[in-house]
Amino acid sequence: MKTWHKITLASLGVVAVAGGGVAYWMTRPDVARIAELDTTGRAPVMTETRTQNFPTVNIAQATGWPAGAKPQAATGLQVVAFADKLDHPRSLYRLPNGDVLVAEANSPPREGGGITGWVMGKMMKKAGAGVPSANRITLLRDTNGDGVADQRSVLLDAATGLNSPTGIALVGNWLYVANTDALVRYPFKPGETKISAKPEKIFALAGGGNHWARNLVASEDGKSLFVAVGSSSNIAENGLEAEGAIYATKGRPSQMARLGDATKGARAAILEINPETRTGRVFAWGLRNPNAMAFEPKSGALWTVVNERDMLGSDMPPDYLTQVDMGTFYGWPWNYWGGYVDKRVTPERPDLRQYTRRPDFGLGAHTAPLGLAFAADAKLGGAYANGAFISLHGSWNREPVTGYKVVFVPFGDNGFPAKDAKPIDLLTGFLGKDNKTAMGRPVGVITDATGALLIADDVGNTIWRVSTK
Repeated sequence: MKTWHKITLASLGVVAVAGGGVAYWMTRPDVARIAELDTTGRAPVMTETRTQNFPTVNIAQATGWPAGAKPQAATGLQVVAFADKLDHPRSLYRLPNGDVLVAEANSPPREGGGITGWVMGKMMKKAGAGVPSANRITLLRDTNGDGVADQRSVLLDAATGLNSPTGIALVGNWLYVANTDALVRYPFKPGETKISAKPEKIFALAGGGNHWARNLVASEDGKSLFVAVGSSSNIAENGLEAEGAIYATKGRPSQMARLGDATKGARAAILEINPETRTGRVFAWGLRNPNAMAFEPKSGALWTVVNERDMLGSDMPPDYLTQVDMGTFYGWPWNYWGGYVDKRVTPERPDLRQYTRRPDFGLGAHTAPLGLAFAADAKLGGAYANGAFISLHGSWNREPVTGYKVVFVPFGDNGFPAKDAKPIDLLTGFLGKDNKTAMGRPVGVITDATGALLIADDVGNTIWRVSTK
């Protein structure tokens, strides 16, 4: 979930009422002035920003799914529940034998307290993110091939060292897990249903602050593990040092990525870690909150989805999908979308503007993309044969709300989004008809062994399966 700048009780428009309750109101919420699709694509419309002293708070109340209800699949597709009654399922991983692992996790206890922490907790609860982390990885198995998991077992839990886990990757006989504060591994062979071994720590990761999830993907040869680490703040308002040495030391982006100590506390970055030497480097930085990662099948290049900054209005800036190259700088916190300056950030770094890489595809402002899978082995028909499936978790700070769906971005033969491509709705219906309630919110996205699409829903506590009719 995207997070906000420093807040006070008054700035949030919150007041205690008789009986111990709480009332919310907002003064002059910022309303979008351009169409949602205008901020998507390879060349999204970039409007003037409208700096906010407090965010527009427009949260769809999390309700879960009524009995018999489910999302709506695009024409020619169908959706069923692959597994339900989970506890805040976030990321998904398919093992070579077809078993599916799901990380059931939420934010660790947040730092800070007092009235601001209390209010933040209330708002997170409304959005469906207020439950304690289950700290569990569950194994799901479909033994009869009917598209519904009929066996499940707890593979790992808090007793075996899980701490708000997100990323999962199997390399050889090791199962790697990205906790919020460390990359760890366990001995494992596909077919096993429980791990009792204690974790082996491979690499420390920066924990605390905002953006707790640590996604993970392994290179094809297994020699590199890429870990996405989000920023601890919105625009480094807690100081550049809180985001790691790479932000507090001046230098050109390519130079900074090669520094031996650059990974120390590094945030707003993708790290490349060698699991055998237990060393790492900053692969790319200036990414405010990178989430799911995947390799594009034609080029083999690494791609990610990124949640951009808040409190510049309902129209700006776009969250995005982008290819990630070694040593690349994407602008945060000083710039966005290839060089638009965020004048709120101090000290300024005009020297970095010329090195800021422009993202490859806009996904709309505040849509909160959290899941990414390419259509390499998907079997959903010709319209979905070449491109990326992306889950948009949904806005909390835009009027009107946006996201709350899974989209498909068509790619060309060159391994990049098609020239005039726009996101195509694949799975919708997570929002109520009045857009004030959310029955579900999509997160992790993968394909299963048959080519169907699996989507984790952390509000509906369900994994949905989309296939052809």
